[in-house]
Amino acid sequence: MSTHVLDPSQLRITINPDSLEFSDTSELLQRPLSWIGQERAEVAARFGLGMMQPDYHLFVLGEAGSGRTTLLHQAMISAAAERHSSPDLCFLHNFIAPEKPLALHLPSGQGRVLRQLLLRLAKSLPTDIAQCLSGQDFKLNSNHIEKKFKTAADQAYTKLDKFAESLHYTIHRENEQIVFTLLDEKSEILTAENLLKLPKAHRIEIEQAEQALREAITQYLDEFKQVEKERNNELSALQRRLVQPLLSLESKKIQKELQQQLRHNKQLKTFFAQMESDILDNLALFETDNIEEEKRHTELNQIFSRYQINLVVDNADVQGAPVLIEDNPSAYALFGGIDYQFENGKLKTDFMRIRAGSLLKAHGGFLMLHLDDLLNDDSLWIRLRRFLRSKRLQIEEPGSALTSNTPVSLEPESVEVNVKIILIGSRDAYYDLQEIDPEFMRRFRVKVDFAASFVASTKTYQASAVLVANVCAVAQLPHFSAASVARLLEESHREVEDQKRQSAIFARIEMLLLESAAFCKARHGRIVEVPDVSAALQARILRHNYPDLRLQESILEGEITITVQGMEVGQLNALTQIDLGDHSFGTSIRITARVFAGEDGILNIAREVDMSGPIHDKGMLILQNYLTGLFAHIAPLALSASIVFEQEYTSIEGDSASCAEFYALLSSLSDVPLKQSIAVTGALNQYGEVLPVGGINDKIEGYFKLCDKMGLTGEQGVLIPHQNRPHLMLDRSVIEAVEQGLFTIHTMQHVTQGLALLTGLPTGVSLEDTTNGYSSDTVLGYAQKTLLTFRRACQLLQHPRSEHRRLPTRPGK
Repeated sequence: MSTHVLDPSQLRITINPDSLEFSDTSELLQRPLSWIGQERAEVAARFGLGMMQPDYHLFVLGEAGSGRTTLLHQAMISAAAERHSSPDLCFLHNFIAPEKPLALHLPSGQGRVLRQLLLRLAKSLPTDIAQCLSGQDFKLNSNHIEKKFKTAADQAYTKLDKFAESLHYTIHRENEQIVFTLLDEKSEILTAENLLKLPKAHRIEIEQAEQALREAITQYLDEFKQVEKERNNELSALQRRLVQPLLSLESKKIQKELQQQLRHNKQLKTFFAQMESDILDNLALFETDNIEEEKRHTELNQIFSRYQINLVVDNADVQGAPVLIEDNPSAYALFGGIDYQFENGKLKTDFMRIRAGSLLKAHGGFLMLHLDDLLNDDSLWIRLRRFLRSKRLQIEEPGSALTSNTPVSLEPESVEVNVKIILIGSRDAYYDLQEIDPEFMRRFRVKVDFAASFVASTKTYQASAVLVANVCAVAQLPHFSAASVARLLEESHREVEDQKRQSAIFARIEMLLLESAAFCKARHGRIVEVPDVSAALQARILRHNYPDLRLQESILEGEITITVQGMEVGQLNALTQIDLGDHSFGTSIRITARVFAGEDGILNIAREVDMSGPIHDKGMLILQNYLTGLFAHIAPLALSASIVFEQEYTSIEGDSASCAEFYALLSSLSDVPLKQSIAVTGALNQYGEVLPVGGINDKIEGYFKLCDKMGLTGEQGVLIPHQNRPHLMLDRSVIEAVEQGLFTIHTMQHVTQGLALLTGLPTGVSLEDTTNGYSSDTVLGYAQKTLLTFRRACQLLQHPRSEHRRLPTRPGK
């Protein structure tokens, strides 16, 4: 068996613009956007969004740029349009426990209506009550009460005055106190000096009289206070009796302007009843003859602030269910919070400073979150997990969730929330969470898996063209011709290195689309053509390929030794890919091998100095096992060998150099030189079958560029796995060189197929039985001879020279 040479037609897929059935993308604007290549994800998303039962949240996994956020947002909007409007949410003052505000759900739009009605009430009611309390009816009744109680007070005072007179005292009021004065027999004031001149017995009588008068005064003051209290109670009852109908009328007006279903709302009725009672308890503040008018207005404003509602969720302008995307999911943004303000050097708050977060705003609808944002805050993750478990949300004061011993000044009523969460994350994060937090993941029962690529077809090409048309329309770009769209689609195949599949990472194509349009504008073109796309691709390469150019310069200048002509023993050019994140490219690297007589087996020098990864080490062990199997008829092998990547000073990973390592080792073992003009890539299994590798286009193009700069002779080429044929999307410069016979691409299915190409000699593998060895004039035959020589040398080291020992006779001889 020998290698197969690929035709130029096999090196790239070319899309016929005529198959797209349009001349430019402006013709496609009326066609709807679709989930291109993501039919499985679409079915899962629509199922999850339509599932009403709890714990059927969606976890959307896939690569960034696959359109997962945009497509899910569109699906959320479509699903929300089919649902009923979500209710408004407001918080009310709790008259019984002010530190625990009450939550109230209202039909969509009614929260705004109720807020306006209560604001109107706060403006009109003080004036109405003041007018009621200053009206003729109130004055007549209050005057009657005042007169009645004044008469009673006067009678009590007259009684006290007569009693004082009987004791030779005179009394009068002074600053709401009763002042009394002792009189002598001439009804003149008795001075202290004259009092001392009186007989002792008379002085004792005067002291007893004074004590009796004091007791009478105390009794009078008590009676006066009781009379005043009864007067105030009757005045207050009069005020309440006159104002009560006004309050009831205003409450009925408010309830009448609300929807029918709210007129019998028990919680709302209780609130209005408590509001009326609170107003009646503070009617004194409505009296306009109050001297401290400014203080009265301040207290009135404080009272009426209790009768407002804090409309934290207003869905009046939302059609259908709410759809939210929370791009900054802090604890405050997601769960809401309580604001504070400084007053007289102290932090104060009330129910009007409660703020709703995205979870409350999305009640009855959908909320999209990105997993990476949540994982940055452990406390946020804990609160979200607690919410998903309980389905209830408690708005907490800052820090109260973590400092449970700290007293809180406000504790709003918890609210039951029904929200569908759409969590966007990577595939790795999804499976990591399955292990780390299985309880959390049980809440996300719908997996929406976005593929990184999909099978291409005429349908997907046309759908991709519709996407291009929409991007052009939204970004106000010139439209693309069918040929330029075909070029974009070819680049989509190139991104996934597959002639049958397209990339699902449309963000990359969109970026190329924008850059191509920029080149079209620069030349004042009306339609984006193929040269614009090619110019954008070339410009992108020039922005990122400095490391690639610098490496090629090092090779051309001899700093890194690479030979692309001639033949060498134990030396071969392997192909490797370097991925820098924003740019990847291929290059060649020299592999050398040395063999010796011994029993150490194959030594991987890179592994010995900890420069190789586990996959590369695995490939080396497979190589060693395959080599042992090739020469099983003379096993155990008396072989010590070393393999190394020359001038490689970074870590080595991957097994794509396994075939090249095998050829270098076999060349050294057989002392047969290898063509340096053919670079090799490919992994092998324990039976020598060649396995496909990644980065095949970068690897081939990297070696081609090097050969092109060193001078193409027509002998250069690459040897790649046969299974990599469908992955070829090579640059047209490579294809042109192949067409001209200056560069050749060979494929192999088995590693031994490349021996004849690289050495120019027969391989030695045949369909006949090889248990007795390989032909002496073949590559494997030369290697076999060397191994036998190594065995003989090892045996001589183990036994004295005088002994002549014979090698074991092979079976069949």
